[in-house]
Amino acid sequence: AFATYIDSGGVLLRPNSLPVAGAAAIASINAQGQDGFSLTWKPDSAVVSAAADLGYTYGVYTMHRFAADTVLYGTYVSIWKKQPDGQWKFVLDSGNEGIGSAAEISRKRLN
Repeated sequence: AFATYIDSGGVLLRPNSLPVAGAAAIASINAQGQDGFSLTWKPDSAVVSAAADLGYTYGVYTMHRFAADTVLYGTYVSIWKKQPDGQWKFVLDSGNEGIGSAAEISRKRLN
């Protein structure tokens, strides 16, 4: 599903990696690890420009790596662009790991 939402010129930024540019390159990287993990994310906020053609979302993601039987939590931000057909696709996506366990995240949000 991730590849469905990539703008043709989209860019993926990840820690300790060079930027990956272009939908085909991003889809190729994601396809390589597709069976090794599941990724879910929940936007905490979404903002759209006054012209309603650009926006961003940010929030927390959960990655379950099957081989290691581990769950990682992190934050992300995605910048979205409205396409000529009215769909929204991301032009930039970035995230980082290491925000703690699900319980720690809930506690941090309550404070």
